[in-house]
Amino acid sequence: MRRPAASLADGLVTHIEKADVDVELARAQWVAYVAALEAHGWRTIEVEPRDDLPDSVFVEDAVVLFGPFAVVTRPGADARKPETVGALRAVVDLGLEVAEIEAPATLDGGDVLTVGRTVYVGRGGRTNPEGVRQLRFLLEPRGYEVVSVPMTKALHLKSAVTALPDGTVIGWEPVVDDPEIFPTFWAVPEEAGAHVVVLDPGTVLMSAAAPRTAALFRDHGLDVVTVDISEFEKLEGCVTCLSVRVR
Repeated sequence: MRRPAASLADGLVTHIEKADVDVELARAQWVAYVAALEAHGWRTIEVEPRDDLPDSVFVEDAVVLFGPFAVVTRPGADARKPETVGALRAVVDLGLEVAEIEAPATLDGGDVLTVGRTVYVGRGGRTNPEGVRQLRFLLEPRGYEVVSVPMTKALHLKSAVTALPDGTVIGWEPVVDDPEIFPTFWAVPEEAGAHVVVLDPGTVLMSAAAPRTAALFRDHGLDVVTVDISEFEKLEGCVTCLSVRVR
């Protein structure tokens, strides 16, 4: 986790219009997000905050985990590249095996969706083909299959799709370039409903802005925890962006 920067309101947006961000409300929402994780058995560790890095609260973009193996990214936006310094320190302190993406590659963690041993990587926005190639080079010897996914309609792959505990890929179809890439795809009725964090095999965390989707997931047999992240959504953030889960 990484606390919201004092400069959060200056965060980048790409596919939506800039809106006013209430930084104090964002801080309260972040605290509630942390509390939701901890209430479901997760111990949270904070990366050192950086008030000069507006987007640094979206810690998922700086490092991606594959069990005990951490890949420190190289963000596609130059203003975000310094975010990896704190993320690298955090995963080293955890004793994880660490590799780093190197220039000229760019890779944002929000473009990486792992479903079992398959790793889908969004290509075209903040992640370039060399980023996909380097990640494939690192992961294939560890038994993962890396699948490149074209991205033209959303900031990150996980802005468009995530996955339920059973591996079903869920997505907001208007921003998914090619749903047929995924073996299973469930189109949800609300944009914010496309984003879930798996808390345990029967529980997901999602935005409070998608009540119809939450009801569908409950009908599917899942326990659903909702959090208000409205201020982060103004910056194209979602529930996945705000944490990196070490499993």
